[in-house]
Amino acid sequence: MDGCSQAGFGSTNYIFKNLPVTMLVFPTMTEKKNSGIFSFFKGFIKGIAYAAIIAFFAGVGLGVVATVRSSQAFAATGSSYEHLRVFAEVMTLIQNYYVEEKSPKDLTEGAIKGLLRTLDPHSAYMDKESYESRKQETEGKFGGLGIEITLKDSFVTIISPMEDTPAERAGLKPNDKIVKIDGVVTKDMDLMEAVKKMRGEVGTKVTITIFRDDNGRVPFDVELTRAIIKVHSVKSEMIDNEIGYLRIVSFSSTTTDEMVEALKKFKQKKFKSLVLDLRNNPGGLLKEAVSVSEQFMKDGTTVVSTKGRSPEQNTHYTARNKNSYMDIPIVVLINAGSASAAEIVAGALKDTKRAIIVGNRSFGKGSVQTVRELSDGSGLSLTTARYYTPAGIAIHGIGIAPDIEVKLKIAGRDDDGEPLREKELMEHFQGLKDTRPDVKKKQPEKETPKESKDKDKDKDQDKDKDKDLGLRKVFDLEKDNQLQRAVEVLKEWDIFRGMMGEKKAG
Repeated sequence: MDGCSQAGFGSTNYIFKNLPVTMLVFPTMTEKKNSGIFSFFKGFIKGIAYAAIIAFFAGVGLGVVATVRSSQAFAATGSSYEHLRVFAEVMTLIQNYYVEEKSPKDLTEGAIKGLLRTLDPHSAYMDKESYESRKQETEGKFGGLGIEITLKDSFVTIISPMEDTPAERAGLKPNDKIVKIDGVVTKDMDLMEAVKKMRGEVGTKVTITIFRDDNGRVPFDVELTRAIIKVHSVKSEMIDNEIGYLRIVSFSSTTTDEMVEALKKFKQKKFKSLVLDLRNNPGGLLKEAVSVSEQFMKDGTTVVSTKGRSPEQNTHYTARNKNSYMDIPIVVLINAGSASAAEIVAGALKDTKRAIIVGNRSFGKGSVQTVRELSDGSGLSLTTARYYTPAGIAIHGIGIAPDIEVKLKIAGRDDDGEPLREKELMEHFQGLKDTRPDVKKKQPEKETPKESKDKDKDKDQDKDKDKDLGLRKVFDLEKDNQLQRAVEVLKEWDIFRGMMGEKKAG
């Protein structure tokens, strides 16, 4: 779930008024038998029942008035009626003639899911069980893997793994495509269905099959153990006793408070500048993104705006700054795993010339989802607005471009490549096996002295320890070339400010 969604878990009641049932024209069957009249009336009666179903998900046409908590009403149009009539014909034909009997519930849910799939990857229908899981997610009571996902090229794709979670510890990366979940192919799978399959009881295991571009285009299996996903959203440390380093893992309800505490400690140590690391941050709460941004922006400055079809979705957020961090030079680090709320912060600080952005173009997830509870206890997540930076630039599908582009170097290669295309993915569905780049296949070993084997074993254990410790580091300046560039920019900035100060004094 993207925390920047507007979540209103209120009940929604649909009231159907003045349904002109007699206007529902069902197909005339050319193939008639002796029981033709009976079949006609049987189909006609079923059609009346389906009228309510049609009105439920269409929300328009036939004089239907959908009364929701916001008291919105949608008027009927002639064109919408024509489309609804075709839908009624299809539903009736399926119910009467499809080779297998299908329940009205299955047909209705299938139709709703299909309807939403034509909109965007983030609009989705949730049955009662999925909706309850969604509510538990907002309360932090679910067992999961710690990944933010979306749909790309019809496959479930990782936006970013969250820090200190099973997903990160397993080495999952942004743009990894999840092609199978416990052996079930995810192509054209509904996003909510994928989430449902990956969530579960804490301590249980799930196997996902990953397709990664830099793995020779060969899929591999990863077994993960579900865990409670609760992480501290802010990590901080000083660099060279003069640069404050803040990494925001995600935007939760405590992010601003955690960040303010870290800034106070930096201030006590007389920090001169700041690195704000938003890499692999999948997003979170909109209000926290605004609150974090305004710590460094002038009072009254635009942070972000949202625009949708209905007036209530058009919102303008401005900074209310009463802090003393206005003169601190800032470099913001982003990459392809920076999404949603992270992009709001990066976009706000970039457009207002408050920070220099270093790294790679961000993910480009800039849409608002409104979640509503439906009358039967199920839920609907619907994209209702999009985010815009202070300069009026759309984030969705575009992302935030860095001022200074620096690709992360790992083992002599660039980390952020072109996303995989669906055709390339489909070519490798056969023969899925564990060929993870970090796991080398064991070769037959030659006989070696016991002492030599013990030394090799000790070395392997040391490597594993170093790897585990690496996950707990706040940063690794020696290996992180993007962070190195950010530090260089801030030091150059400090030198330049000093030179300008001397000129003024002279």
